[in-house]
Amino acid sequence: PPGDGIPKESSPFINSAEMDRENIYEGKNMALFEEEMDSNPMVSSLLNKLANYTNLTQGVVEHEADEDSKRKEIKAPRMGTFIGVYLPCLQNILGVILFLRLTWIVGTSGILESFIIVFMCCACTMLTAISMSAIATNGVVPAGGSYYMISRSLGPEFGGAVGLCFYLGTTFAGAMYILGTIEILLTYISPSAAIFNAEDADGETEAMLNNMRVYGTCIIALMAIVVFVGVKYVNKLALVFLACVILSIFAIYAGVIKTAFDPPDFLICLLGNRTLSRRNFDICAKFIEVNNETVTTKLWSLFCDGPSLNATCDEYFSLNNVTEIQGIPGIASGVLIDNLWSVYTDKGSIVEKQGQPSVSGIEETKAGGFPYVFTDIMTYFTMLVGIYFPSVTGIMAGSNRSGDLRDAQKSIPTGTILAISTTSFIYLSCIVLFGACIEGVILRDKFGEAVNGNLVIGTLAWPSPWVIVIGSFFSTCGAGLQSLTGAPRLLQAIARDGIIPFLQVFGHGKANGEPTWALLLTACICEIGILIASLDSVAPILSMFFLMCYMFVNLACAVQTLLCTPNWRPRFKYYHWSLSFLGMSLCFALMFICSWYYALIAMLIAGCIYKYIEYRGAEKEWGDGIRGLSLNAARYALLRVEHGPPHTKNWRPQVLVLLNLDSEQTVKHPRLLSLTSQLKAGKGLTIVGSVLQGIYLDRYIEAQKAEENVKSLMSLEKTKGFCQIVVSPSLRAGMSHLIQSAGLGGMTHNTVLMGWPQSWKQTDNPFSWKNFVDTVRETTAAQHALLVAKNIDLFPANQERFSEGNMDVWWIVHDGGMLMLLPFLLRQHKVWRKCKMRIFTVAQMDDNSIQMKKDLQMFLYHLRLNAEVEVVEMFENDISAFTYEKTLMMEQRSQMLKQMHLMKTGKFETQAQLIHDRNTASHSAAVLKCDATAAAPEKVQMTWTKEKLIAEKHKNRETNLTGFKDIFNMKPNQSNVRRMHTAVKLNGVILNKSQHAQLVLLNMPGPPKNKKGDENYMEFLEVLTEGLNRVLLVRGGGREVITIYS
Repeated sequence: PPGDGIPKESSPFINSAEMDRENIYEGKNMALFEEEMDSNPMVSSLLNKLANYTNLTQGVVEHEADEDSKRKEIKAPRMGTFIGVYLPCLQNILGVILFLRLTWIVGTSGILESFIIVFMCCACTMLTAISMSAIATNGVVPAGGSYYMISRSLGPEFGGAVGLCFYLGTTFAGAMYILGTIEILLTYISPSAAIFNAEDADGETEAMLNNMRVYGTCIIALMAIVVFVGVKYVNKLALVFLACVILSIFAIYAGVIKTAFDPPDFLICLLGNRTLSRRNFDICAKFIEVNNETVTTKLWSLFCDGPSLNATCDEYFSLNNVTEIQGIPGIASGVLIDNLWSVYTDKGSIVEKQGQPSVSGIEETKAGGFPYVFTDIMTYFTMLVGIYFPSVTGIMAGSNRSGDLRDAQKSIPTGTILAISTTSFIYLSCIVLFGACIEGVILRDKFGEAVNGNLVIGTLAWPSPWVIVIGSFFSTCGAGLQSLTGAPRLLQAIARDGIIPFLQVFGHGKANGEPTWALLLTACICEIGILIASLDSVAPILSMFFLMCYMFVNLACAVQTLLCTPNWRPRFKYYHWSLSFLGMSLCFALMFICSWYYALIAMLIAGCIYKYIEYRGAEKEWGDGIRGLSLNAARYALLRVEHGPPHTKNWRPQVLVLLNLDSEQTVKHPRLLSLTSQLKAGKGLTIVGSVLQGIYLDRYIEAQKAEENVKSLMSLEKTKGFCQIVVSPSLRAGMSHLIQSAGLGGMTHNTVLMGWPQSWKQTDNPFSWKNFVDTVRETTAAQHALLVAKNIDLFPANQERFSEGNMDVWWIVHDGGMLMLLPFLLRQHKVWRKCKMRIFTVAQMDDNSIQMKKDLQMFLYHLRLNAEVEVVEMFENDISAFTYEKTLMMEQRSQMLKQMHLMKTGKFETQAQLIHDRNTASHSAAVLKCDATAAAPEKVQMTWTKEKLIAEKHKNRETNLTGFKDIFNMKPNQSNVRRMHTAVKLNGVILNKSQHAQLVLLNMPGPPKNKKGDENYMEFLEVLTEGLNRVLLVRGGGREVITIYS
């Protein structure tokens, strides 16, 4: 398809189906190129198409247009850098953490450490923004923003994994914003709205969490409905929410300036050095004078068992004075020095003022029931990093709407980097200003209990705390809505790409493309975050997912830059691979700094998605960097692999499989591929080759079809390797080309695997055996090992399992140890695992068979192979009449075939077939005689005597035509008789021992040097292996392939 199969992307380039055919041939100036016009458009029409090429985000523009039913012509996108990128980024970055947690982070970790935290996080996002700008300006970025950028740069596996991570991050961000909204509502705006109320101080946290869960579930349902009803309302409100954020920040700066000359009046009550919560009392004193009478206050009754002055009181209360200090001493007060250093505490500790005098009691009583300000969680540096990081996320907001920008390639880098610079300045200045203006105990007081339940940052604001409270409430609300709008669209973009099959359903939506199912899933995942209920627990989770996403953006940029891909030409020039690498390392480090176990879980999730896409996902070719990286790595490795033969220790069969195809271009013997995958178990090199006879220009379409068929069979048989189809004027030449030139550099085959030509005796196929014998000769000349599988269709499929049986090796001549290695490799596979290996060798008359057996056992022991050993004795004896007759028939047949070749008449064929039939009948009779376990009595039994032989010849002579007298009077060649004798005897011995073996491996004798005897050679091999089920004839490549040394 045009483009890369994405519905929203049409390619204006070659093969565009929708070209206007009638316009092509206007004017004959380009007549020379007429025939190519079908596939290659004229430059003028290409440029015309490109000019009209629009690619809007799957976002608001088209949904609004749908809902309003106005299908006008799409106007040119009109947003500039400021409105389109800068403000959305600003709104996404500044948010809930700034208002609810930044003061607490400054108080807990001190100005210096919080400066480090913020600087690390801001540096991380800045480096990511630089990488992102490079990727975003390297071509058009359609919908899906960061997901699209990463998947097209790093491939579908990484793209899917990171896309889903980014989706989960955005969804959990929605949960965090909603939790922030409820915290502002229940803590600062309307505490009386709480459904659950705690009886004592211990149950307060639990009650708050339950309130969060109930309210959160209601709000998420409400927001989902709002998003479902109309996205356009959310987008219209975005400006209002942004105004709230900016107003709040101005209020903070205005408040800071005002503290220099007129600090606001927020008094804190301390008992000794412990901070007291002002929620349950109003006067900060133990007792007061009323009408010259000393009266105890509400504070007294909280620490003592009665209002009277002589009541029993808490020891610490009795020993220490109550003092009141200014909560916001102002920027000129010098409180900055006190707040420089960190104060980390355990859960449930009392917030204490450093340097304040305090007298401890003898017995430390439990402080649980008293109105102190307690810390609600244990604090330490790395945990604060995890809580803070979400406040710098949101840098993708600009790139996500690249379709709506006037000039995306200019706006995205400028807007994003400016927004990050602005927000980094705001965060870093706020840290210093908070530390310089606010008393440390208030900074560490997370929920503002010491200042009458006010929002801590609100106490600093001017003109009123309510500016910040209301501003932050609306901004968190808006951010939650934005997340619930953005996340489903991202999921929809991933689903529509079709790389993760089980997500397909989320690609569908309402008639106008609104992602309904994706919204439902997003709301459900969001609900998980709501049920966690603690803002401080949810923040590290989304930190992980965002950090992982940013890490891969940096990786994508670094990979593309280092590979110098021809297509890598970003307009944004201020990037470097080292910056991307630094950003990637920083992201990775921050993941483990935040929370090592969350980091491992996030990586596990991404890893599972990656493997799933690799295993099940759609095949996508996106020209991604990882593929480029693979090619570079492959090239480097190929250049490193020496061209010469490998060391014996590293030798493994690198197989070239020669397949035969039928007239439909399908594979005749698929079991050859099963055997290959059993032999290789996915290791080493496999090249599957086949030859089509003809001229390439005439048959290239069939060659492509054949390649598709072979590849589909390879994937079915789990054969990992390469396919090579050659079109050649003759099959012989094609086979020769494959044997000579398959492979590349050092990655060439050293073993050829082929099937035995079953039909070699058929007269209409006189050259199949010639092809076969020549191929055997060529493999020997090329010093390749050769494996010939006889009865290949009887070999087991990959799904079969042999529960017992033997693999018998007949080791007659030493060929470099190939015979030993093959059964060992086959037994690695499940099919052959339970088969035992037996090794037979043949002893001649003058061999000491007992010593041979001992030597062989010792040799196998050194080779570390487990096998039974047997030495079979073959004594010289007279050549039987049967062998003589068999040889004679073979020679007669070959002589007749030669005559037939000359005369090409029909009656010769019948004669040849007759001899072939007699030949087969006589041989099977002999085999039956050899086999002791054989045959039912009714089978033909023949004992050859001289009389019988003469009678048989006379019978033949009578039936033969007179023209063949000279053929039947010929005498067999003595060397052929000797060879046949060996074949018959060896076949008898092998049948006796190995007839029921699951596989017989046997040395393959070489072809004769004189080519005249080629058909006789085929007959010898046929006789040698007759009566055996599965045979693998093995011919070594003339080098040692197995060694006893480590």
